[in-house]
Amino acid sequence: MTTLLAGDIGGTKTLLALYQLQAGGELKLLRSERYQSADWDDLAPMLDSFLGVGQPTPAAACLAVAGPVVAGQAQLTNLHWQLDGSQLAAASGVGRFELVNDFAVLIYGLPHLSSEQQAPIRPGVARPEAPLLVLGAGTGLGVAYGVPTPTGLVAVASEAAHAEFAPRSQQEWELKRWLAQERGLERVSIERVVSGTGLGEVARWLLHIRHPGGDHALSPLAEGSELPAAVAASAALGESLACEALEIWIGCYGSVCGDLALAGLSRGGVWLAGGTAGKLLENLRSPTFNRAFLNKGRLEPVLASMPITAVVDPAIGQFSAACRARMLLA
Repeated sequence: MTTLLAGDIGGTKTLLALYQLQAGGELKLLRSERYQSADWDDLAPMLDSFLGVGQPTPAAACLAVAGPVVAGQAQLTNLHWQLDGSQLAAASGVGRFELVNDFAVLIYGLPHLSSEQQAPIRPGVARPEAPLLVLGAGTGLGVAYGVPTPTGLVAVASEAAHAEFAPRSQQEWELKRWLAQERGLERVSIERVVSGTGLGEVARWLLHIRHPGGDHALSPLAEGSELPAAVAASAALGESLACEALEIWIGCYGSVCGDLALAGLSRGGVWLAGGTAGKLLENLRSPTFNRAFLNKGRLEPVLASMPITAVVDPAIGQFSAACRARMLLA
């Protein structure tokens, strides 16, 4: 039996899974475990614990890492672990072992999603020979491109989320100025606005200008990490300030999505992942998002043909890592 090790390594939690590679190439999940990353001094002993003594060694492994990967090495953004793919391969006995950025790895899973793992946002015709784009607003904003090759997609990691946020209106300009002043920033990146955290910042700005006395129901949460989820929940109930914050945010998200799709000429399709994709499907399908996505002047026809799809599987990182591990055996 050929097994594959897949992992999604984050600063807070680590997901490890074993998949069986079946005769037709399909992946069957055998077992998975969730670990609190901070409870472990390093990844190697966690792998030992998960794989177990006397168990068959996986034929290949891919671990998605929350941080940049350079020459097979990675420093996690929010954890002290320093990972070396060669050392982990030797320690685990896995001959084909790869570390991949946790957002870039999604590129390898996208072509293999089932209908239950995805949901359409806007129609279009994907061109299989063209690059595709995946971006996702979670705590931050992840961005990656996929480039087709004769042996399959190659993931290209990107730090496009840290480019300058470009306001499209007086309202967005005022939001940007307030963010820079409030947070003491020399520049405001896209991620400051277009992320789950950014939704909270938009709401904080509206609370600041509309309810400076702190008399709104959301005011007590203004400085807490719970604010973005509270805004989304309040907007679903029709609360006016939360609805306005979400509308501003959705417009910014759509505009950035269009900009990045043009940057990569992503005629292969645009995919929205991250924690907000499955929770805000109807907002992402709204005219606000669609207009902002398409509003690129003479290049609107280029964007009009690109399909947009949401990834709604919360375990997409683990699944995509398994898809990449399968590729390592080819």
